[in-house]
Amino acid sequence: METALKQKALAIHKNSLGTIAGHLPKDLDHIGSWINDIVKKASLEKEKQNDFQFMPAVDKFYKMITSDSKLEAAVKLMLKQGVAIHQQYEPNVSYPVDNLETLMTSLNYIITHAPEFDQDVPHSAFPMSGLFVYMMATEAGWDVFRNETFNDGLRLVLQSWCEFLDSPQSLSVITTKSRGWLSPPSVIQNNLTQFVTNSQQMLDPKHWGFKSFNDFFHRQIIPICRPMDGIGNESVVVSSNDGTVYRLKRNVQDEADIDSKGQPYSLKQMLDGSKFTDDFMGGDVLQTFLSGHDYHRWTAPVSGKIIEQRIVNAFMFSELQSEGFDPSAGTESQGYEANVNTRGIVIIENDKIGKVCVMPIGITEISSISFENKLGDYVEKGQELGRFSYGGSSMCLIFEKDAIKQFTVVNPDKETDSDDGPFVRVKAQIAIANIKK
Repeated sequence: METALKQKALAIHKNSLGTIAGHLPKDLDHIGSWINDIVKKASLEKEKQNDFQFMPAVDKFYKMITSDSKLEAAVKLMLKQGVAIHQQYEPNVSYPVDNLETLMTSLNYIITHAPEFDQDVPHSAFPMSGLFVYMMATEAGWDVFRNETFNDGLRLVLQSWCEFLDSPQSLSVITTKSRGWLSPPSVIQNNLTQFVTNSQQMLDPKHWGFKSFNDFFHRQIIPICRPMDGIGNESVVVSSNDGTVYRLKRNVQDEADIDSKGQPYSLKQMLDGSKFTDDFMGGDVLQTFLSGHDYHRWTAPVSGKIIEQRIVNAFMFSELQSEGFDPSAGTESQGYEANVNTRGIVIIENDKIGKVCVMPIGITEISSISFENKLGDYVEKGQELGRFSYGGSSMCLIFEKDAIKQFTVVNPDKETDSDDGPFVRVKAQIAIANIKK
């Protein structure tokens, strides 16, 4: 007989953004067996090495935890509670993440391997989300993933993984083999015909011209596949990215209770002390979610001068506790994450529309947010602003009060837990602006 916890998790999972985005397999039972498998692989690899040592980033993370007795106790409690949830799905689990050594061994394995393509178990492409999904859902986990020291250490691990995914070593999975990202099933699932030309394939049959896993992940799109809407019309505001509309919120205020179940936006929290925060008081926020299949570069929604540009290092895997168990490993908490997660802030000033903030947000396996321009540059509408390297991601566009006359995208009904928001493509019209005279 299924437990109440499992029944609830299955109901949430059915339409979760994590499933839609390709972070998770459609069958939730796969996650428990997948964790068992990844821990087994990590353990066996460790046993084969006579002089096994953790990667420097993992070793430092381990020491950061064990040198703080309160944090160490909290992490151990989190692991214990996470195993209890794991056992709801896999009662006889052979390789649980039940101690700190196993957690570090698993992280070490993940950051020394590039994710393979698996058309049947897409969660394998997001291994840290899989490793953390149960422990994130616990009382102790909620505190641990909001702990500053824990996040600082985890960030080092993710940066190390990003360096590996930037290296030629990661090309082992960028091939046409059955579990390669250039295989025929991947070409279909990831719409690669929109990104890869015949000349690329002919010049480099093995890797199609890609230099690393991350080079593949933030691959450039063929321009004709993403035409610009409203050329020459300043009132047309375009999408900064490919994505699914998560929420449109109007009349956003300076401060709000970001821990409440409604997941309100707080401009003070989101903009992290920006001197332009007051200019956005009472304005609008449009948030979209990028799937693993989407184009992971982002562009300017309007033309103008970049008057602020920086990265806010913050949380990466934190969930909103009041949402309960989220089998999508955090994608159900996107409104909350816009306030607290690692994010970029790019504020563009347009003389006729006002200030527009482009806010790329890291979710789960965020490795890096990279900018293409510098402070003071003038950018044209549709010009590339930056990109996400490997990881989950979300995007907020923030507008001043009365800047937008009408949004031209549909706002999903979040009151009914609907996750079927419309898809928007980068450079497509999303709004009509009020033009200042």
